Amino acid sequence: MTTPQPDTPSTPTRLSVSGVSKRFGAVRAIRHADMAVQPGTVHALVGENGAGKSTLIKILAGAETADTGTITFDGAPVTISSTHDAMALGIATVYQEPQLFSELTVAENVFTGRELTRGGRVDWAAQNAKVVELLDLLGLPARYATATVGGLSIAEQQQVSIAKALAGDAKVLILDEPSAILTDREVEVLFGVVRRLTAAGVSIIYISHRLDELFVIADEVTVMRDGQTIGTHPIADLSVRQIVELMVGGILDDARPDRTVPPGDPRLELRGLGLTGHFHDVDVDIRAGEIVALYGLIGSGVAEIGATVYGMARATAGTVLVDGEEVRPRSPREAKDLGIALLPADRKQQGLFSFQPISFNISAGHLPLLSKLRVWVDRRREREVARSMISRLSVKTPHERQAVSALSGGNAQKVVLARQLVDRPRVLVLAEPTQGVDVGAKEEIHRIITQLADEGTAVLIVTSDLAEAIRIADRLQVVRAGTTTAEFGPGATQVDVLAAAAGAEEQQEVTA
Repeated sequence: MTTPQPDTPSTPTRLSVSGVSKRFGAVRAIRHADMAVQPGTVHALVGENGAGKSTLIKILAGAETADTGTITFDGAPVTISSTHDAMALGIATVYQEPQLFSELTVAENVFTGRELTRGGRVDWAAQNAKVVELLDLLGLPARYATATVGGLSIAEQQQVSIAKALAGDAKVLILDEPSAILTDREVEVLFGVVRRLTAAGVSIIYISHRLDELFVIADEVTVMRDGQTIGTHPIADLSVRQIVELMVGGILDDARPDRTVPPGDPRLELRGLGLTGHFHDVDVDIRAGEIVALYGLIGSGVAEIGATVYGMARATAGTVLVDGEEVRPRSPREAKDLGIALLPADRKQQGLFSFQPISFNISAGHLPLLSKLRVWVDRRREREVARSMISRLSVKTPHERQAVSALSGGNAQKVVLARQLVDRPRVLVLAEPTQGVDVGAKEEIHRIITQLADEGTAVLIVTSDLAEAIRIADRLQVVRAGTTTAEFGPGATQVDVLAAAAGAEEQQEVTA
């Protein structure tokens, strides 16, 4: 690989698109898109799910072809008709989840499909030498070249994906939600890599729903809404709030929903609940119509609590009570029969049949309700239920036969949630309910959660999104070192909650 050199001020715009549009049948994914990316800069691309940014990225990566518009690269008009065209130009894409072979070494992954050969055989020494050069650029030690990818952390695997992209002499690197699955420490490592690449002249297109991080890493930001680019601005000229308002096309209302939780006995009680190696002595109670959030830092044990309530793991201590009656769900099916529903954190792996239609995804798990004589599915009834849930949750789709894989992240999340609501649950457990969705979809999901609580469902939110927990919950409990500690009411601040989560000695329980 030839390391890119920093460009001079006279160098033309690295990549620009003008008047690009794209239609899929009756759906206009992009109406009109313009964007110009300068050499050696980080250009953020933001917008709500469904705004058109993913389609624009696919066009630049060669996975889709634009219907209209022009694309220029280093000042010359180009045609990108395939991924091969994009790679030949020097455009590479790294997706949120590393697309690597875990059983192969780093060097083997980097050169899969484009092996260096000598005398008709793979030149392992040459490959390893070039990978060492790439690893040095990314700040990784040379020994990683021969390490098996399956033994690396997610952050390190992501860096390997970047190395693979750079092995093709990438001049433009598209990073699609690169920080979504990383810890704060790993995000800092990623930012260090991005800074080294831009210093070497690589242009970065950075897509993220974490708007605050754009002010750390980006130079410019292009905002898309409803299939159109709203504008491009220097990041220093905007605030997070201004970006959000450009994305949603209006002024945000930060007011917390004014709710009154009805009196009554607890609908869900966790008493001394424990799971060896994960959490212990967890005490929670939630009334019908109440929203309670469990918040904890990574490694606190908070993520495993919801899964245990739903029967995905068996508690090793304590009890779970629903309406005062002790229950012991040993599987998700038993939990469902008890009136407990779960929205899993990993919707792709645990919540969706991606290539099946929306109607199938909503009906899955409800065959007794939708089948005739428990023998075959009543397709007419299945479609009716799907249409009803699509309308209720405002899923943006042309019809219920649409494959879930074609939906935006926020709409896919609504489909997973819709499945949980076909049989109205008594208890709804939501694990990271808005992870990976945009601001507009987040607001809609919050509205749905509040509506469910107003209808009498007891809602337990398990989250690492503190701002969300404070915004939506009637009460918030902190999980630290595997157990529930402080409790906060509607008057909580992020400073107070973080202090409790970090174990500040002076933090006292607040029940405002």
